[in-house]
Amino acid sequence: MYIFNTLSGEKELFTPLKKGEVGMYSCGPTVYNFAHIGNLRTYIFMDLLRRALRLEGLNVQTVMNITDVGHLVSDADEGEDKMAKASKEQQKTPLEIADFYTKVFFDDIASLNIGRPELVPKATEHIEDMIVFVQGLLEKGFAYETSDGIYFDILKFGNYGKLSGLKLEDQIAGARVEVNEEKHHPADFALWKKASPEHIMQWASPWGMGYPGWHIECSAMSRRYLGDTFDLHTGGVDHIPVHHENEIAQSEALLGKKAVNYWMHGEFMMVNNGKMSKSLKNTYTVADLREKGIDPLAFRYMCLNAHYRNKLNFTWKVMASAEISYKRLLEAVLANKNAPSDNATKVEAAKALMEFKEAVLDDLNIPKALGILWTMLRNGNKSMEIYTTATEMDKILGIDLDKCEQKLLLEQSKEEDEIPKELNLLLEQRTEARKNKNWALSDQIRDQLNAAGYDIEDSKEGSRLKKK
Repeated sequence: MYIFNTLSGEKELFTPLKKGEVGMYSCGPTVYNFAHIGNLRTYIFMDLLRRALRLEGLNVQTVMNITDVGHLVSDADEGEDKMAKASKEQQKTPLEIADFYTKVFFDDIASLNIGRPELVPKATEHIEDMIVFVQGLLEKGFAYETSDGIYFDILKFGNYGKLSGLKLEDQIAGARVEVNEEKHHPADFALWKKASPEHIMQWASPWGMGYPGWHIECSAMSRRYLGDTFDLHTGGVDHIPVHHENEIAQSEALLGKKAVNYWMHGEFMMVNNGKMSKSLKNTYTVADLREKGIDPLAFRYMCLNAHYRNKLNFTWKVMASAEISYKRLLEAVLANKNAPSDNATKVEAAKALMEFKEAVLDDLNIPKALGILWTMLRNGNKSMEIYTTATEMDKILGIDLDKCEQKLLLEQSKEEDEIPKELNLLLEQRTEARKNKNWALSDQIRDQLNAAGYDIEDSKEGSRLKKK
């Protein structure tokens, strides 16, 4: 399997540290608000990667953190802790906030067929691990204490910037660093923040009451569960210049060696060709999709059409198009479900499956893999082998192709419930007119129904209306 390693800037053959096993860490949600669909695209990428690794017969141990403390409003060291801020705004305890949004997050990823990672540690349950980590950095001379916290001494780490490729002076501009006269360097980042008495989240430490910096959480928890050096670290591209650069610096400073072999990042999802951001109030959630009657798996299908390293632009028009395409895919798969076996098609399906796997193992080229599935469904005769192969491919795609019949029946029922009664009465009148061979009236009613936005599907079982 080949993957693009952000650290080297090249596509590389993936070789796990331990034969047959993979340790993978994925940056999880900060549970102070709903995850938006841009966030969820990154978790779909994470899920596709895990599925592909398992396709190779590898046992994958995935750790994904739940950030319930320490993530400040800025990715640098500015502003309030996001959890504390949400607690004040919503008049709930940080625990209540975290529990609520954690549950919603896992409900959302389940609706998108994103497998739950094997381990989902919470930051608040690993404060001691973080304190020990910070103490180690102080002892090695990579950190120092100020009146407001413990900071990482960025100039002591010679390779700072190796993930993003940015020079330190560029990094400062990009990090929006605050002015702090006690810092040795403006880009030094907080490992531990000392808390004022009224701060809502704080713990005892060798430096007084306080709370961890955001970056230290991932380094401490990944080390706890995956060891000093592990195989894979994933996240969104927005984490590259600050969060992941800081993770590398503090982990390698403590360990004196490489902490992660491969770094992989999913690109941004845009909205109407602009940035999607909670601060811009242009984000959408799974709940928003459902409110519009959209199956969350139609959104997953939309994401499959773009490579994880390419930007994907979301508009409701694009979403509607993807929804139609997904439904047609389900119909094409279903057409093969009860078809007889066919030797010629069997050979064709086996070839398609081989090409599909090759595309998946080439840095998750899912758009190409999806195209191979479509080509197989459109070529030749219908057969059980085509259906079986499509469901085998779905072990990677994760869009419920094996449930095509149930999903289409549910969609049909939903559509029929939405059809106005007067249009159903017209359809009954057309059926009666056809029985009486009154073709002129039948055609007139058909035109009325078409003008109302509905097509008529005639079959042996009868006629039904389908929204255009």
